Amino acid sequence: MTGKQEPEALATFAEAARGTGVKPKEIGLGATPETAPIPTDPDQKDKAATKVLQEGVTGEDKGADKAVDALPDRIIESRRP
Repeated sequence: MTGKQEPEALATFAEAARGTGVKPKEIGLGATPETAPIPTDPDQKDKAATKVLQEGVTGEDKGADKAVDALPDRIIESRRP
């Protein structure tokens, strides 16, 4: 258990999708090691989000893809041996 953190929503949805389509009973209101938020530098997330929004507004390439790809990805992490 990771304290009072809530489970990450996408991790909860993934667990439900792997099962019967219903949130598993073992995923409660507190995060487990499998559903805990992935530690990420907030500045890195802010910069990536800013680039995504700038691209959406201006239509110009601001490097959003590269910035987003540099962030941790739960799906990629879960597929590593």
